[in-house]
Amino acid sequence: MMNVKIITDSAADLPKEIIEQYKIDVIPLRVYSEDEKEYFDGETLDSKTLFNEMRNGKVFKTSLPSYEHIYNTFIKYAKENTTCIYIAFSSELSGTYQSTTMVKNEIGEEYPNVDLEIFDTKSASIGQGLIAVNAAKLALSGATKDEIIHSIENSIQTIEHIFTVDDLQYLVRGGRLSKVAGLVGNLLNIKPNLHVEEGKLVPLEKVRGSKKVVKRMLEIMESRGTNLSNQIIGISHGDDLNKAIEIRNAMTEAFGCKEFVINSIGSAIGAHAGPGTLAIFFMNENK
Repeated sequence: MMNVKIITDSAADLPKEIIEQYKIDVIPLRVYSEDEKEYFDGETLDSKTLFNEMRNGKVFKTSLPSYEHIYNTFIKYAKENTTCIYIAFSSELSGTYQSTTMVKNEIGEEYPNVDLEIFDTKSASIGQGLIAVNAAKLALSGATKDEIIHSIENSIQTIEHIFTVDDLQYLVRGGRLSKVAGLVGNLLNIKPNLHVEEGKLVPLEKVRGSKKVVKRMLEIMESRGTNLSNQIIGISHGDDLNKAIEIRNAMTEAFGCKEFVINSIGSAIGAHAGPGTLAIFFMNENK
């Protein structure tokens, strides 16, 4: 019996079957096209469509979830007196955490006993998703709120994100890389490895060539990971499932990994990272 409801947002990039299996509620972020048409990530815009449009030169902007989506989700459980935990996209990358906290406080004026905890995961994509999945597994097993909170706090401290992008132009468009650096990087076939540090995207190193960058990602995983064969490993990709399967197989061979969550990056994350992105997520108990 589940005593606690787990909620997250679409930046977690979780597959629908995982969301259904672990009974996780997902609030969609918003994506805007150049003509200001509004889409809801994963609901009215799928990432494959987004990536095809981006390959054709279209630029997208993103925004936090709508007030209505947040309010309607939270008020539903407040009325039912359901204990909830919201696992939010990093506050360093989005205003989602701040916005959901404001809505919680507003609902608290009407329902003073609302039982809702909100966590800034300092994470993104399936890194955030793994925190939600681990919490939801505990909730389904009948764990107490305090037990789940302890697990979430530990996961936030130990989750690792290692990722690379296929084309630097998308980081340039998003203002995360200068135009000159992007042009030179693409001419030299430079693929940056990045990670997340205190919720921010931080360059880790530069590698020349796609094969070398994937090999280097696995080397970083080996040096940072702990007990890799007994944890859920996350892999997200920018419309390149073959590359995701390739790195999954390499992890299985090298580290004995058995359980994976693999999914395309959603529209909200994909609008900034672009097609061809590859990211891996795992826990490091010694972080």
